[in-house]
Amino acid sequence: MTAAAFSILDIQLFERGVVLRLPFRFGVVTLTACPQAFVRVRIRTADGIEAEGAAAELLAPKWFDKNLALSNEDNFDQLRESLRLARQAYLGAPESNTAFGHFAAHYQSQIEAGAARQLNPLVSCFGPALVDRALLDALCRARGESFYSAIRSNLPGIDASLTPDLAGFDLPDFLGGMQPSGQIALRHTVGLVDAINADDLQQRVDDGLPETLEEVVEATGCRYFKLKVSGDADADIARLSRIAAVIERVPDYVVTLDGNEQFKDAQAAADFWQRVQSTPALQRLASATLYIEQPLPRATALQSDVRALAAMRPVLIDESDGTLEAFPEALARGYTGVSSKDCKGIYRSLLNAARCRQLNLRSEAEGRGTPFFMSAEDLTTQAGLAVQQDLALVNLIGLGHVERNGHHYVDGFAGQGADTDEALAFLQAQPGLYEAAGHTVRLRIDQGRIDLSSLDAPGFATRAHPDWTQLQPLRGD
Repeated sequence: MTAAAFSILDIQLFERGVVLRLPFRFGVVTLTACPQAFVRVRIRTADGIEAEGAAAELLAPKWFDKNLALSNEDNFDQLRESLRLARQAYLGAPESNTAFGHFAAHYQSQIEAGAARQLNPLVSCFGPALVDRALLDALCRARGESFYSAIRSNLPGIDASLTPDLAGFDLPDFLGGMQPSGQIALRHTVGLVDAINADDLQQRVDDGLPETLEEVVEATGCRYFKLKVSGDADADIARLSRIAAVIERVPDYVVTLDGNEQFKDAQAAADFWQRVQSTPALQRLASATLYIEQPLPRATALQSDVRALAAMRPVLIDESDGTLEAFPEALARGYTGVSSKDCKGIYRSLLNAARCRQLNLRSEAEGRGTPFFMSAEDLTTQAGLAVQQDLALVNLIGLGHVERNGHHYVDGFAGQGADTDEALAFLQAQPGLYEAAGHTVRLRIDQGRIDLSSLDAPGFATRAHPDWTQLQPLRGD
Protein backbone atom coordinates (compact mmCIF):
# COMPACT_ATOMS: atom_id res chain seq x y z
CA MET A 1 0.00 0.00 0.00
CA THR A 2 1.16 3.52 -0.78
CA ALA A 3 1.70 5.78 2.21
CA ALA A 4 -1.21 8.19 2.62
CA ALA A 5 -0.67 11.94 2.76
CA PHE A 6 -2.91 14.34 4.64
CA SER A 7 -3.05 17.90 5.93
CA ILE A 8 -3.66 18.83 9.56
CA LEU A 9 -6.71 21.03 10.09
CA ASP A 10 -6.82 21.37 13.87
CA ILE A 11 -5.13 20.27 17.09
CA GLN A 12 -6.86 20.77 20.44
CA LEU A 13 -5.32 20.14 23.87
CA PHE A 14 -7.21 19.15 27.01
CA GLU A 15 -6.57 17.70 30.43
CA ARG A 16 -8.34 16.01 33.32
CA GLY A 17 -7.22 15.20 36.83
CA VAL A 18 -6.40 11.64 37.94
CA VAL A 19 -6.46 10.58 41.60
CA LEU A 20 -4.57 7.45 42.63
CA ARG A 21 -6.25 4.95 44.94
CA LEU A 22 -2.82 3.97 46.33
CA PRO A 23 0.40 6.02 46.49
CA PHE A 24 2.90 4.97 43.82
CA ARG A 25 6.57 5.38 44.72
CA PHE A 26 9.05 5.20 41.85
CA GLY A 27 12.48 6.78 41.75
CA VAL A 28 12.34 10.08 43.62
CA VAL A 29 8.59 10.69 43.71
CA THR A 30 5.54 9.29 45.47
CA LEU A 31 2.59 9.96 43.19
CA THR A 32 -0.93 10.47 44.57
CA ALA A 33 -2.55 12.67 41.92
CA CYS A 34 -1.67 13.85 38.44
CA PRO A 35 -3.27 15.42 35.34
CA GLN A 36 -3.84 13.41 32.18
CA ALA A 37 -3.41 15.24 28.87
CA PHE A 38 -5.62 14.63 25.83
CA VAL A 39 -5.00 15.56 22.20
CA ARG A 40 -7.77 15.86 19.62
CA VAL A 41 -6.89 16.38 15.95
CA ARG A 42 -8.69 16.76 12.65
CA ILE A 43 -7.13 15.91 9.29
CA ARG A 44 -8.04 15.98 5.60
CA THR A 45 -6.69 13.31 3.28
CA ALA A 46 -5.60 13.92 -0.30
CA ASP A 47 -8.97 12.64 -1.54
CA GLY A 48 -10.88 15.06 0.68
CA ILE A 49 -11.91 12.79 3.54
CA GLU A 50 -11.89 14.46 6.95
CA ALA A 51 -11.46 12.50 10.16
CA GLU A 52 -10.83 13.03 13.85
CA GLY A 53 -8.25 11.28 16.02
CA ALA A 54 -7.24 11.33 19.67
CA ALA A 55 -4.56 10.32 22.17
CA ALA A 56 -3.99 10.64 25.92
CA GLU A 57 -1.11 10.34 28.40
CA LEU A 58 -0.46 11.09 32.05
CA LEU A 59 1.68 14.16 32.79
CA ALA A 60 3.87 12.06 35.08
CA PRO A 61 6.21 14.10 37.33
CA LYS A 62 9.82 13.20 38.12
CA TRP A 63 10.18 10.79 35.24
CA PHE A 64 10.76 12.97 32.19
CA ASP A 65 12.84 15.38 34.29
CA LYS A 66 14.06 14.33 37.75
CA ASN A 67 15.59 17.67 38.71
CA LEU A 68 14.74 17.91 42.41
CA ALA A 69 14.69 21.70 42.18
CA LEU A 70 11.49 21.38 40.15
CA SER A 71 8.14 20.76 41.83
CA ASN A 72 5.56 18.37 40.45
CA GLU A 73 3.66 21.38 39.15
CA ASP A 74 6.82 22.50 37.34
CA ASN A 75 7.02 19.07 35.71
CA PHE A 76 3.37 19.25 34.64
CA ASP A 77 3.99 22.65 33.07
CA GLN A 78 7.05 21.34 31.20
CA LEU A 79 4.95 18.66 29.55
CA ARG A 80 2.15 21.11 28.79
CA GLU A 81 4.71 23.36 27.11
CA SER A 82 5.93 20.41 25.03
CA LEU A 83 2.38 19.82 23.84
CA ARG A 84 1.95 23.48 22.92
CA LEU A 85 5.23 23.49 21.01
CA ALA A 86 4.15 20.43 19.08
CA ARG A 87 0.76 21.93 18.26
CA GLN A 88 2.39 25.10 16.99
CA ALA A 89 4.90 23.21 14.87
CA TYR A 90 2.48 20.73 13.30
CA LEU A 91 -0.16 23.38 12.54
CA GLY A 92 2.53 25.72 11.23
CA ALA A 93 3.30 23.35 8.35
CA PRO A 94 0.17 23.52 6.17
CA GLU A 95 1.52 21.26 3.43
CA SER A 96 0.24 17.72 3.11
CA ASN A 97 2.52 14.93 4.32
CA THR A 98 2.47 11.32 5.45
CA ALA A 99 1.99 10.53 9.14
CA PHE A 100 5.67 9.68 9.52
CA GLY A 101 6.56 12.64 7.31
CA HIS A 102 4.82 15.02 9.71
CA PHE A 103 6.80 13.47 12.59
CA ALA A 104 10.13 13.57 10.75
CA ALA A 105 9.63 17.15 9.62
CA HIS A 106 9.43 18.37 13.22
CA TYR A 107 11.56 15.87 15.13
CA GLN A 108 14.81 17.85 15.40
CA SER A 109 13.26 21.31 15.51
CA GLN A 110 11.00 20.23 18.40
CA ILE A 111 14.04 19.10 20.40
CA GLU A 112 15.79 22.39 19.64
CA ALA A 113 12.72 24.46 20.53
CA GLY A 114 12.45 22.55 23.79
CA ALA A 115 16.13 23.08 24.58
CA ALA A 116 15.64 26.83 24.15
CA ARG A 117 13.07 26.55 26.95
CA GLN A 118 15.32 24.34 29.10
CA LEU A 119 13.34 21.20 28.29
CA ASN A 120 15.34 18.01 27.90
CA PRO A 121 14.74 15.80 24.83
CA LEU A 122 12.54 13.34 26.72
CA VAL A 123 10.21 16.21 27.69
CA SER A 124 10.42 17.80 24.24
CA CYS A 125 9.39 14.58 22.49
CA PHE A 126 6.35 14.08 24.73
CA GLY A 127 4.19 16.54 22.79
CA PRO A 128 4.86 15.04 19.35
CA ALA A 129 4.36 11.53 20.80
CA LEU A 130 0.73 12.37 21.57
CA VAL A 131 0.12 14.37 18.40
CA ASP A 132 1.54 11.57 16.24
CA ARG A 133 -0.74 9.00 17.87
CA ALA A 134 -3.79 11.20 17.41
CA LEU A 135 -2.88 11.83 13.76
CA LEU A 136 -2.48 8.12 13.11
CA ASP A 137 -5.82 7.45 14.82
CA ALA A 138 -7.44 9.98 12.47
CA LEU A 139 -5.71 8.53 9.40
CA CYS A 140 -6.78 4.99 10.30
CA ARG A 141 -10.37 6.18 10.74
CA ALA A 142 -10.28 8.02 7.43
CA ARG A 143 -9.12 4.86 5.66
CA GLY A 144 -11.23 2.43 7.69
CA GLU A 145 -8.11 0.57 8.83
CA SER A 146 -6.90 -0.72 12.15
CA PHE A 147 -3.57 0.33 13.63
CA TYR A 148 -2.30 -3.19 13.01
CA SER A 149 -3.10 -3.22 9.31
CA ALA A 150 -1.93 0.36 8.86
CA ILE A 151 1.54 -0.37 10.25
CA ARG A 152 1.87 -3.70 8.44
CA SER A 153 1.12 -1.98 5.14
CA ASN A 154 3.23 1.04 6.15
CA LEU A 155 0.37 3.46 5.66
CA PRO A 156 2.27 6.07 7.75
CA GLY A 157 5.27 5.94 5.36
CA ILE A 158 7.89 4.99 7.96
CA ASP A 159 11.44 5.16 6.60
CA ALA A 160 15.05 5.31 7.79
CA SER A 161 15.56 9.03 7.10
CA LEU A 162 16.15 9.72 10.82
CA THR A 163 17.96 6.45 11.58
CA PRO A 164 20.91 6.06 9.18
CA ASP A 165 21.98 2.86 10.96
CA LEU A 166 18.90 1.26 9.38
CA ALA A 167 19.92 2.23 5.86
CA GLY A 168 19.69 -0.91 3.75
CA PHE A 169 17.35 -2.65 6.20
CA ASP A 170 14.05 -3.63 4.59
CA LEU A 171 11.63 -1.70 6.81
CA PRO A 172 8.50 -2.46 4.74
CA ASP A 173 9.26 -6.17 4.92
CA PHE A 174 9.89 -5.96 8.66
CA LEU A 175 6.66 -4.06 9.30
CA GLY A 176 4.69 -6.34 7.03
CA GLY A 177 5.81 -9.38 8.97
CA MET A 178 4.50 -8.16 12.32
CA GLN A 179 1.81 -10.42 13.75
CA PRO A 180 -0.19 -9.20 16.76
CA SER A 181 -1.58 -11.63 19.29
CA GLY A 182 -5.06 -11.80 20.76
CA GLN A 183 -3.81 -11.41 24.32
CA ILE A 184 -0.79 -10.38 26.36
CA ALA A 185 0.52 -11.21 29.83
CA LEU A 186 0.36 -8.46 32.45
CA ARG A 187 3.53 -7.70 34.42
CA HIS A 188 2.47 -6.34 37.78
CA THR A 189 4.45 -3.43 39.25
CA VAL A 190 5.52 -3.50 42.89
CA GLY A 191 6.32 0.10 43.84
CA LEU A 192 8.67 1.12 46.61
CA VAL A 193 5.92 1.81 49.15
CA ASP A 194 3.48 -0.87 48.02
CA ALA A 195 2.13 -3.14 50.74
CA ILE A 196 3.54 -6.66 50.51
CA ASN A 197 1.03 -8.18 52.92
CA ALA A 198 -1.69 -7.02 55.30
CA ASP A 199 0.84 -6.15 58.00
CA ASP A 200 1.96 -3.22 55.83
CA LEU A 201 -1.50 -1.65 55.63
CA GLN A 202 -2.24 1.20 58.00
CA GLN A 203 -5.71 1.72 56.53
CA ARG A 204 -7.61 -0.13 53.82
CA VAL A 205 -9.11 1.53 50.75
CA ASP A 206 -11.81 -1.14 50.51
CA ASP A 207 -12.78 -0.42 46.91
CA GLY A 208 -12.88 -4.05 45.79
CA LEU A 209 -9.41 -4.01 44.24
CA PRO A 210 -6.34 -5.76 45.70
CA GLU A 211 -4.27 -3.59 48.03
CA THR A 212 -1.29 -5.83 48.82
CA LEU A 213 1.00 -7.95 46.69
CA GLU A 214 -0.48 -11.05 48.34
CA GLU A 215 -3.94 -9.95 47.25
CA VAL A 216 -2.73 -9.14 43.71
CA VAL A 217 -1.31 -12.65 43.34
CA GLU A 218 -4.56 -14.15 44.56
CA ALA A 219 -6.91 -11.91 42.57
CA THR A 220 -5.20 -11.58 39.20
CA GLY A 221 -3.28 -14.78 38.58
CA CYS A 222 -0.27 -12.76 37.41
CA ARG A 223 3.05 -14.56 37.08
CA TYR A 224 5.07 -11.61 35.71
CA PHE A 225 6.29 -8.95 38.15
CA LYS A 226 8.24 -5.72 37.86
CA LEU A 227 10.03 -4.84 41.09
CA LYS A 228 11.21 -1.32 41.85
CA VAL A 229 14.52 -0.99 43.70
CA SER A 230 15.84 2.11 45.44
CA GLY A 231 19.64 1.86 45.16
CA ASP A 232 19.92 1.28 48.92
CA ALA A 233 21.30 -2.27 48.79
CA ASP A 234 20.42 -3.29 52.35
CA ALA A 235 16.86 -2.00 52.12
CA ASP A 236 16.39 -3.48 48.65
CA ILE A 237 17.64 -6.92 49.65
CA ALA A 238 15.32 -6.97 52.66
CA ARG A 239 12.32 -5.85 50.61
CA LEU A 240 13.05 -8.23 47.73
CA SER A 241 13.27 -11.08 50.25
CA ARG A 242 9.78 -10.24 51.52
CA ILE A 243 8.48 -10.05 47.94
CA ALA A 244 10.13 -13.36 47.08
CA ALA A 245 8.38 -15.03 50.00
CA VAL A 246 5.01 -13.93 48.60
CA ILE A 247 5.50 -14.79 44.94
CA GLU A 248 7.14 -18.10 45.84
CA ARG A 249 3.69 -19.66 45.56
CA VAL A 250 3.42 -18.60 41.87
CA PRO A 251 4.58 -21.35 39.51
CA ASP A 252 7.10 -20.27 36.87
CA TYR A 253 7.05 -16.61 37.88
CA VAL A 254 9.11 -14.07 35.95
CA VAL A 255 10.69 -10.89 37.33
CA THR A 256 12.23 -7.68 36.00
CA LEU A 257 14.06 -5.15 38.19
CA ASP A 258 13.71 -1.40 37.68
CA GLY A 259 16.47 0.81 39.08
CA ASN A 260 14.80 4.08 38.00
CA GLU A 261 18.28 5.74 37.89
CA GLN A 262 18.89 5.11 41.60
CA PHE A 263 22.38 3.52 41.53
CA LYS A 264 25.31 5.92 41.69
CA ASP A 265 27.43 4.06 39.12
CA ALA A 266 27.80 0.82 37.18
CA GLN A 267 29.94 -0.79 39.86
CA ALA A 268 27.31 -0.16 42.54
CA ALA A 269 24.67 -1.75 40.30
CA ALA A 270 26.90 -4.78 39.61
CA ASP A 271 27.72 -5.17 43.31
CA PHE A 272 24.01 -5.06 44.14
CA TRP A 273 23.16 -7.75 41.62
CA GLN A 274 25.94 -9.96 43.01
CA ARG A 275 24.36 -9.57 46.46
CA VAL A 276 20.99 -10.58 45.04
CA GLN A 277 22.50 -13.71 43.52
CA SER A 278 24.30 -14.65 46.72
CA THR A 279 21.34 -14.13 49.07
CA PRO A 280 19.80 -17.55 49.85
CA ALA A 281 16.25 -16.19 50.07
CA LEU A 282 16.60 -14.68 46.59
CA GLN A 283 17.97 -17.65 44.67
CA ARG A 284 14.76 -18.35 42.77
CA LEU A 285 14.02 -14.65 42.23
CA ALA A 286 17.50 -14.08 40.82
CA SER A 287 17.18 -16.96 38.38
CA ALA A 288 13.74 -15.71 37.34
CA THR A 289 14.97 -12.16 36.58
CA LEU A 290 14.92 -11.36 32.86
CA TYR A 291 16.71 -8.00 32.88
CA ILE A 292 17.63 -4.89 34.87
CA GLU A 293 16.09 -1.63 33.72
CA GLN A 294 17.85 1.78 33.81
CA PRO A 295 20.00 1.34 36.93
CA LEU A 296 22.09 4.49 36.33
CA PRO A 297 21.20 8.20 36.22
CA ARG A 298 20.58 9.39 32.69
CA ALA A 299 23.35 11.98 33.08
CA THR A 300 25.94 9.21 33.21
CA ALA A 301 24.19 6.12 31.83
CA LEU A 302 25.31 6.51 28.23
CA GLN A 303 28.88 7.31 29.28
CA SER A 304 29.16 4.33 31.65
CA ASP A 305 30.35 0.87 30.69
CA VAL A 306 27.78 -1.61 32.03
CA ARG A 307 29.31 -4.75 30.54
CA ALA A 308 30.23 -6.20 33.95
CA LEU A 309 26.59 -6.03 35.03
CA ALA A 310 25.29 -7.05 31.60
CA ALA A 311 27.45 -10.19 31.70
CA MET A 312 25.31 -11.30 34.66
CA ARG A 313 21.91 -9.98 33.50
CA PRO A 314 20.85 -8.01 30.42
CA VAL A 315 20.53 -4.26 31.00
CA LEU A 316 18.21 -1.89 29.16
CA ILE A 317 17.72 1.85 28.95
CA ASP A 318 14.43 3.60 29.67
CA GLU A 319 14.81 7.17 30.94
CA SER A 320 18.03 7.47 28.91
CA ASP A 321 16.08 6.80 25.72
CA GLY A 322 15.58 10.50 25.04
CA THR A 323 16.30 10.60 21.30
CA LEU A 324 16.45 8.32 18.28
CA GLU A 325 20.23 8.21 18.74
CA ALA A 326 20.12 6.94 22.33
CA PHE A 327 19.76 3.21 21.72
CA PRO A 328 22.76 2.97 19.36
CA GLU A 329 24.80 4.96 21.89
CA ALA A 330 23.72 2.58 24.66
CA LEU A 331 24.74 -0.47 22.64
CA ALA A 332 28.33 0.75 22.64
CA ARG A 333 28.28 0.73 26.47
CA GLY A 334 27.06 -2.82 26.92
CA TYR A 335 23.30 -2.32 27.03
CA THR A 336 21.34 -4.73 24.86
CA GLY A 337 17.77 -3.57 25.49
CA VAL A 338 15.52 -0.54 25.21
CA SER A 339 11.99 0.08 26.45
CA SER A 340 8.87 0.80 24.45
CA LYS A 341 6.63 3.51 25.86
CA ASP A 342 3.95 5.40 23.97
CA CYS A 343 4.99 8.59 25.77
CA LYS A 344 8.33 8.46 23.92
CA GLY A 345 6.67 8.02 20.54
CA ILE A 346 5.32 5.14 18.48
CA TYR A 347 7.84 5.67 15.69
CA ARG A 348 10.76 5.47 18.10
CA SER A 349 9.45 2.13 19.36
CA LEU A 350 8.93 0.76 15.85
CA LEU A 351 12.35 1.91 14.67
CA ASN A 352 14.04 0.49 17.77
CA ALA A 353 12.24 -2.79 17.15
CA ALA A 354 13.66 -2.76 13.62
CA ARG A 355 17.11 -2.10 15.07
CA CYS A 356 16.77 -5.12 17.34
CA ARG A 357 15.79 -7.28 14.39
CA GLN A 358 18.72 -6.02 12.32
CA LEU A 359 21.19 -6.51 15.18
CA ASN A 360 19.90 -9.99 15.98
CA LEU A 361 20.10 -11.10 12.35
CA ARG A 362 23.76 -10.06 12.30
CA SER A 363 24.39 -11.66 15.68
CA GLU A 364 22.77 -14.93 14.61
CA ALA A 365 24.87 -15.00 11.46
CA GLU A 366 27.94 -14.74 13.68
CA GLY A 367 26.73 -17.54 15.96
CA ARG A 368 26.09 -15.26 18.97
CA GLY A 369 22.35 -15.76 19.36
CA THR A 370 19.77 -12.95 19.63
CA PRO A 371 20.73 -10.80 22.62
CA PHE A 372 19.09 -7.51 21.56
CA PHE A 373 15.58 -6.87 22.83
CA MET A 374 12.78 -4.47 23.62
CA SER A 375 10.65 -4.42 26.73
CA ALA A 376 7.16 -3.04 27.31
CA GLU A 377 7.16 -0.60 30.23
CA ASP A 378 4.39 1.54 31.69
CA LEU A 379 4.04 5.15 32.80
CA THR A 380 0.75 4.62 34.64
CA THR A 381 -1.26 4.64 31.42
CA GLN A 382 -4.95 5.09 32.11
CA ALA A 383 -8.00 3.16 31.00
CA GLY A 384 -9.19 4.47 27.64
CA LEU A 385 -7.03 5.90 24.89
CA ALA A 386 -3.69 5.67 26.69
CA VAL A 387 -3.72 2.04 27.73
CA GLN A 388 -5.33 0.85 24.49
CA GLN A 389 -2.82 2.53 22.19
CA ASP A 390 0.13 1.40 24.28
CA LEU A 391 -1.15 -2.18 24.37
CA ALA A 392 -1.64 -2.23 20.61
CA LEU A 393 1.89 -0.93 19.97
CA VAL A 394 3.72 -3.44 22.15
CA ASN A 395 1.48 -6.24 20.93
CA LEU A 396 2.28 -5.49 17.30
CA ILE A 397 5.99 -5.35 18.09
CA GLY A 398 5.57 -8.89 19.36
CA LEU A 399 6.24 -8.50 23.08
CA GLY A 400 4.68 -11.25 25.16
CA HIS A 401 4.24 -9.33 28.40
CA VAL A 402 3.79 -5.71 29.38
CA GLU A 403 4.16 -3.77 32.59
CA ARG A 404 0.74 -2.45 33.52
CA ASN A 405 0.21 -0.38 36.63
CA GLY A 406 -2.44 2.23 35.82
CA HIS A 407 -5.19 -0.28 36.61
CA HIS A 408 -3.67 -0.97 40.05
CA TYR A 409 -2.96 2.54 41.28
CA VAL A 410 -6.08 4.14 39.74
CA ASP A 411 -9.65 2.84 40.02
CA GLY A 412 -10.46 2.56 36.33
CA PHE A 413 -12.40 5.39 34.73
CA ALA A 414 -13.68 6.57 38.13
CA GLY A 415 -10.18 7.53 39.22
CA GLN A 416 -9.90 9.72 36.14
CA GLY A 417 -13.10 11.61 36.89
CA ALA A 418 -14.79 10.23 33.77
CA ASP A 419 -18.57 10.10 34.02
CA THR A 420 -20.56 6.89 33.76
CA ASP A 421 -21.62 7.45 30.15
CA GLU A 422 -18.01 7.78 28.97
CA ALA A 423 -16.90 4.72 30.92
CA LEU A 424 -19.78 2.66 29.56
CA ALA A 425 -19.03 3.83 26.02
CA PHE A 426 -15.52 2.40 26.28
CA LEU A 427 -16.84 -0.79 27.91
CA GLN A 428 -19.30 -1.35 25.06
CA ALA A 429 -16.78 -0.39 22.38
CA GLN A 430 -13.96 -2.61 23.66
CA PRO A 431 -15.52 -5.95 24.65
CA GLY A 432 -13.18 -8.18 26.63
CA LEU A 433 -10.73 -5.41 27.48
CA TYR A 434 -12.80 -3.86 30.29
CA GLU A 435 -15.33 -5.03 32.84
CA ALA A 436 -18.05 -3.26 34.80
CA ALA A 437 -17.29 -2.98 38.51
CA GLY A 438 -20.06 -1.32 40.45
CA HIS A 439 -19.57 2.41 40.07
CA THR A 440 -16.87 2.23 37.43
CA VAL A 441 -15.30 0.37 34.51
CA ARG A 442 -11.91 -1.27 34.94
CA LEU A 443 -9.30 -3.12 32.93
CA ARG A 444 -10.18 -6.82 32.82
CA ILE A 445 -7.46 -9.27 33.88
CA ASP A 446 -8.07 -12.98 33.44
CA GLN A 447 -5.44 -15.37 34.80
CA GLY A 448 -2.79 -12.71 34.48
CA ARG A 449 -3.62 -11.90 30.86
CA ILE A 450 -5.34 -9.05 28.99
CA ASP A 451 -7.71 -9.67 26.06
CA LEU A 452 -6.56 -7.52 23.12
CA SER A 453 -8.99 -8.74 20.48
CA SER A 454 -11.08 -5.55 20.52
CA LEU A 455 -8.06 -3.41 19.57
CA ASP A 456 -8.08 -4.73 15.99
CA ALA A 457 -10.63 -2.25 14.69
CA PRO A 458 -10.64 0.92 12.52
CA GLY A 459 -8.68 3.64 14.30
CA PHE A 460 -5.68 3.46 16.58
CA ALA A 461 -6.85 0.67 18.90
CA THR A 462 -10.00 2.46 20.01
CA ARG A 463 -13.61 2.38 18.92
CA ALA A 464 -14.49 5.18 21.38
CA HIS A 465 -13.25 8.68 22.18
CA PRO A 466 -13.56 10.63 25.44
CA ASP A 467 -16.49 12.91 26.13
CA TRP A 468 -14.71 16.11 25.14
CA THR A 469 -17.30 18.26 26.93
CA GLN A 470 -16.13 16.75 30.23
CA LEU A 471 -12.48 17.78 29.74
CA GLN A 472 -10.77 21.04 30.62
CA PRO A 473 -8.59 23.05 28.21
CA LEU A 474 -4.90 22.39 28.79
CA ARG A 475 -3.84 24.64 31.64
CA GLY A 476 -2.12 27.76 30.33
CA ASP A 477 -3.95 27.77 27.00
